[in-house]
Amino acid sequence: MSVSVFLRHDFADFSLDVNFGVDAPGITALFGKSGAGKSTIVQAIAGLLRPREGRIEISGQIVLDSAANVFVAPGLRRAGYVFQDARLFPHMSVENNLLFGWRRAAQKASQNEIDHVIDLLDLRALLARRPAKLSGGERGRVALGRALLCSPRLLLLDEPLAALDAARKAEIMPYLERLRDEEKIPMLYVSHALDEVTRLADNLVIVDKGRVTAQGTVFDLMGDIAFARGAGLQAYGAILPARVSAHQDDGLTRLEFSGGALFLARLDCAPGTALRVRIRAEDVMLAREEPMAISANNVLRANIQAVEQIDATHSDVQLVCGTDRLVARITRASLTRLELAPQMDIFAIVKSVTVDPQTGAGLS
Repeated sequence: MSVSVFLRHDFADFSLDVNFGVDAPGITALFGKSGAGKSTIVQAIAGLLRPREGRIEISGQIVLDSAANVFVAPGLRRAGYVFQDARLFPHMSVENNLLFGWRRAAQKASQNEIDHVIDLLDLRALLARRPAKLSGGERGRVALGRALLCSPRLLLLDEPLAALDAARKAEIMPYLERLRDEEKIPMLYVSHALDEVTRLADNLVIVDKGRVTAQGTVFDLMGDIAFARGAGLQAYGAILPARVSAHQDDGLTRLEFSGGALFLARLDCAPGTALRVRIRAEDVMLAREEPMAISANNVLRANIQAVEQIDATHSDVQLVCGTDRLVARITRASLTRLELAPQMDIFAIVKSVTVDPQTGAGLS
């Protein structure tokens, strides 16, 4: 499955000019500030907007080509769309809302596939209810199910959590993760919430003022100080792919990643489980020599790639550990005292490590 997008369109006070591609299943986040043009992009992909100029190809089918006067109607594009406000039909039950998408699908799902979607999103107990009797998170799950039962080649999620409070977001997040991990379908996820996209997305397309300013994996971009500054962010830190190696007798869980091992307070997940590890830049200390008498469990060998001053007091240090990137935020005084410079081998002392909320958190 692949998607390629080239769009140009003018509005009264805004112009869109983007060119990017998605060539793998999973979630690609269109990330940027409100008004950057993210929703306009997914509307054009869905066929809800006909741009001045463009070309869109979904899994080998050209659905838009302004030069050749090709414009495939929205209903024939097989792109499921989930809106911010769910947009369920209030007079229909959950079951009939789900089947509304199924009835209009060009390729109808089998009963087994319908049952799979219902179970995937935990909707069976809700089938007889109407939307007014659902929580915000439940309505969001029904909207996801309705989009999936359109048998889409591509799923478009336009800020699906923006209207929800923190509790409802926490309710629906695990279902989005399950959808990402179990369904082999590319998804474009529009958001301006950094915590959402770093937890859910495999890849990021950064949109700013109608332009794509960066594209890459969430692991590469979030640990890149040059990206963070270019996107107008203070360095977020790093997101690392890791796997549970073992649960130890001392109460710690050992995680393996490309740079070695991390130790956290025991996690409730089986060995072999893949996790995303988050390490904030402020939670990384640096040492020229390996510290021995220290309470921290996580001391990693790393190499300095770059140093960037961020204000009068602090600098960000770009590190590589194995094949993964880390960021340490230290004072300029510490930078000078340790005489830190690019290509220097260093020890990174990680004070705190967190993983996705559903699997718990640990301190080093």
